[in-house]
Amino acid sequence: MTLSDPAVDRTAGRRRAGLVWGTAAAAYAVAVLHRSSLGVAGLEASERFGAGAAGLATFVVVQLVVYAGLQVPVGLLLDRLGPRRLIASGAVLMGIGQLVMALASDVRLALVARVLIGTGDALTFVSVIRLLPAWFPLRRVPLLTQVTGVVGMSGQVLAAVALVPVLHGGGWPTAFVTAAVVGVVVGAAVAVVVRDAPGPDRRRGAAGSPAPGVAAAPAPVRPRTRRALGAVLREPGTWLGFWVHFVGGSSINAMVLLWASPFLRSAEGRSPAEVSSLLSLTAVVALVAGPPIGHLTGRRPERRLAVVGVVAAAIGLAWAGLLLPPRPLPLWALALFMAVIAVGGPTSLVGLDVARAHNPRERMGTATGVANAGAFVGALLTMSAVGLVLDARGGAGVAAPLSDYRVALATAGGTWLLGVVGLVLAARRVTAGRSRPASPPPPPPAVPRPHADGVVDALVAGRAPAAAGPSSGRR
Repeated sequence: MTLSDPAVDRTAGRRRAGLVWGTAAAAYAVAVLHRSSLGVAGLEASERFGAGAAGLATFVVVQLVVYAGLQVPVGLLLDRLGPRRLIASGAVLMGIGQLVMALASDVRLALVARVLIGTGDALTFVSVIRLLPAWFPLRRVPLLTQVTGVVGMSGQVLAAVALVPVLHGGGWPTAFVTAAVVGVVVGAAVAVVVRDAPGPDRRRGAAGSPAPGVAAAPAPVRPRTRRALGAVLREPGTWLGFWVHFVGGSSINAMVLLWASPFLRSAEGRSPAEVSSLLSLTAVVALVAGPPIGHLTGRRPERRLAVVGVVAAAIGLAWAGLLLPPRPLPLWALALFMAVIAVGGPTSLVGLDVARAHNPRERMGTATGVANAGAFVGALLTMSAVGLVLDARGGAGVAAPLSDYRVALATAGGTWLLGVVGLVLAARRVTAGRSRPASPPPPPPAVPRPHADGVVDALVAGRAPAAAGPSSGRR
């Protein structure tokens, strides 16, 4: 028998953790590519399916309704089944959805495709994030959460830079079949590489090395579903995480997933190359902003809400700067707007840290699922309202002029204000819970004190009375 070298074990643990995380993060990047694919093909989708602005919004709205609606059930499944199964299943589902989209020629089949994509997407991100506390020291989890989000943004870049040329060069079926193949390949990689936690691999009998400072995860606690969900929903910190996610991520998701490309091309008169550059800029900004936000909020958790407040205020000012001028903006101003709302993406991930911090380990998946629905609920509100207003303004749809887009996109201000109000109220609830005095401990059980005859105390204590003394023996 040979004794293992601790340094070698630590190095192997780091490499194993990095490989698991890298594979899972790649699956998330591909999920973002699938999620963003219709946004970069908005005009082509409108022509292919004969859909107006509201009809085009319906595709993405249906996908996000599925995504947001499944976050809580997915969180419950995650706490029971583990991340690996959910990530691999999600990748395969999204690949099937993209294949259906490639073959779709009518709205009904395209909606089926978006439902499949939304379902697979819902399984992915919270599962990837759930791997982090199992494979890495807890002090590194906030930073790695941000890095995971940054890696995911590369899928948005691929949608704008790689998928668009394939779409314009090879046509609609070629572009979406290519995306489908990529999704299935990533799903297979996840099934082979990813494990839920360090320690014995029950399926194959192999052993993995835990990351430095991370003990092998114990057998997961299986809380009852209804009780676990009720506990998560009653926790004010869960809702604080939800509103942080809402106010940070709703603007960037509404624009990137649907309205950025039509708005920039039709209302602002920008070329497809300029639109691709602006969409790619959002990923670059997230890449730059994410790690510092994760580092600061990880080392100084008490400053989380201050960071979120500053970013929320900047997003509100960015919307005002975009919508108030009555004429098209210069390219630098559009780039500034996209950069500011892009910072909201990594800021929204702070909400997941907040939700995890207020819930025990066995309910982390459920809490993360609830919080992760925030930005997508906000994006749904904005995307639906913009489509309805554009169609109501004259029927030009996605090709509407700037004046119509200014009115329609003003609905994003209402969503932003709702997020700010929800954030303030949730923060007050959490603060009130912390300042509430703790309930006094229950009094200790009474200890019987003997009377002269000992009868009463003996009966209360549940034992036979003691024999009577000389003074009480006469009747």
